[in-house]
Amino acid sequence: MNILYAIQGTGNGHLSRAMDIIPCLQQHGNVDILVSGTQGDLSLPFPLKYKLRGLSFIFGKAGGVDLWKTCVKSNIRKFVLEIKSLPVGNYDLVINDFEPVSAWACYMKNIPCIGLSHQATVLAEEAPKAEHNDMIGKLILKNYAPNTAQYGFHFQAYENNIFTPVIRRQVRDQIIENKGHYTVYLPAYDDKRLIAKLSQFKNVSWDVFSKHNRKQFSSKNVTVQPIHNEKFIRSMAQSEGVLCGAGFETPAEALFMKKKLLVIPMKNQYEQQLNAAALKEMGIPVIKNLNDRYDMVINNWINSTRTVEVNYPDMTREIIDEIIEKHGYLTQIVDIRNFGNS
Repeated sequence: MNILYAIQGTGNGHLSRAMDIIPCLQQHGNVDILVSGTQGDLSLPFPLKYKLRGLSFIFGKAGGVDLWKTCVKSNIRKFVLEIKSLPVGNYDLVINDFEPVSAWACYMKNIPCIGLSHQATVLAEEAPKAEHNDMIGKLILKNYAPNTAQYGFHFQAYENNIFTPVIRRQVRDQIIENKGHYTVYLPAYDDKRLIAKLSQFKNVSWDVFSKHNRKQFSSKNVTVQPIHNEKFIRSMAQSEGVLCGAGFETPAEALFMKKKLLVIPMKNQYEQQLNAAALKEMGIPVIKNLNDRYDMVINNWINSTRTVEVNYPDMTREIIDEIIEKHGYLTQIVDIRNFGNS
């Protein structure tokens, strides 16, 4: 069976999850990997068949998505050409992790596209809702990468076809300890702003991973270093707690490691608002930004010893097997029948 696995390359969560999903897919046939997007920092340890521009959200430096840069850097003509030229008809099964080129190529050519992503779950009926209903954000989530069947991951298994997070083997194998520092990943804030805020909490050692700097340096009680997958995982595993955006993979991995967690949802990013609602429901503190009015919340979090217990078993192989059984083998049977009638 020939499988196309298409991955959203904006951010690092989709690529992190793919590291465990790809080997499971390879047990069922030949797997071609497609990555689109320009904002990822991780490299997959697998060869890419397609590396496309796609459509990316550009992170700003003041806590949110930079909508202006996102619009300016979006090349719609290139995006349309990528959709038209992608040979999705060559595959028995297309599995899509919120990747728009392959999703729209399947849509245009009336080919099934199986959504397997966190985004496939955040608008589910039973999933927690954000305080404010963002109609544009909801429209983007529904139409950015259309699919014919949905499976996904969330912080809790709220309903059928929603599974607990994929915790990659690299994280599961870490030795968990506490060396007293706090790991920080807030890619929508620049280093200067983070240092100015975090250095106010003088008795804390902050280990910041930055999208905006290529060299490690220290300022007061804050260390800033470029994003590095292995170092970031090790820093989390050895931390007292994790301060990050309200994405999916990093909070899920921090919860799995039984670390204290504080999240700041990215502005202009409806998915993160929905994630923040789910985390808040679980007892995780959430703040809107790094303004001074939230200093007390940060200080209380630092002084707290409370963590949230979760149960995230390794179910990746079972999930992939279920999807292949429902969609992959059925496709093969249809192809065989059509071949016999031709």
